[in-house]
Amino acid sequence: MNFIGYRTLKTAVGAFLAMVIARELGLKYSVAAGIITILSIQTTKRQSLEVAIKRVIASILALGIAFIAFNILGYNEITFGIFILIFIPLTVKFKAEEGIVVSSVLVTHLLVEKSTDIYWMRNELALMLIGIGVALILNLYMPSIESQIKKDQVYIEKTMKDIFMKMAEAMRGEKTDIGNKHLIKSFEKRLDSARLRAYDNLNNYFTKDMSYYVKYMEMRIRQFEVIKRMVGSFRRFFETYEQTIMMADFTEKVARSIYEENTAEKLLKDLYKLKSDFRSMELPSTREEFENRASLFEFLDDMEHFLKIKRKFKRKMRS
Repeated sequence: MNFIGYRTLKTAVGAFLAMVIARELGLKYSVAAGIITILSIQTTKRQSLEVAIKRVIASILALGIAFIAFNILGYNEITFGIFILIFIPLTVKFKAEEGIVVSSVLVTHLLVEKSTDIYWMRNELALMLIGIGVALILNLYMPSIESQIKKDQVYIEKTMKDIFMKMAEAMRGEKTDIGNKHLIKSFEKRLDSARLRAYDNLNNYFTKDMSYYVKYMEMRIRQFEVIKRMVGSFRRFFETYEQTIMMADFTEKVARSIYEENTAEKLLKDLYKLKSDFRSMELPSTREEFENRASLFEFLDDMEHFLKIKRKFKRKMRS
């Protein structure tokens, strides 16, 4: 049963329940209730509620337009085409596009029966309410993904630490795969997945504030953009000078401080002191040393940006 996901199982059960309920209530076209449930099962509670509201709006709109069109122009294919020409623009205007397909299907029932009597209008509206109602009830329970998000955090912090450690090794002249494109790509992919999980988690709660994980992931993504620039700086390092070793020591310190609780305040103070020390040192004597020093300063500016992103995040979380 591992090949059957939780959402798939919930969709199958929901479709079955919706069809049974519709049939037991004596509704015609009860299968439509099951189809509506299938289309209404979403990945988060918030999405489910939003889709449900939009589909109710769309169905009321569709039945109203169909009632007028069929009674004036008759029950035929041309009238249905005119209905679509009016209905779709209106649903777009009311931002209820999710209800276009299912509402149009409900209207075809009126076309087949050639009737807009109250019985049929009530029948179609009931099918819609049963379909989305069952979906909403089933979506009241969503399995927690918070533990997976915490695993994402551990992976992100460990990988960032590894990248910075490799940077430090490279600056000391050691052989390293700091430019490994596969590592960068796989890390970027995991970051994107983690961000989506954080948003899904946020949208599964209506009263509890779960925005922290979203803000955390957005912060790490901004830091990752800086890291990519920093990795590119290594192509411009030529020799291992005294300043390069000092930068390597500081980079290793940053690597060992990449964890969730760190505010980056102390690291920024150390960085400003390092900048001051660099400026007070003897000027470069060769072109290669000058270019290396310039690249180090650029790297240090990126490091400052990286740390400020974390400091800003921590300050916002405290306020």
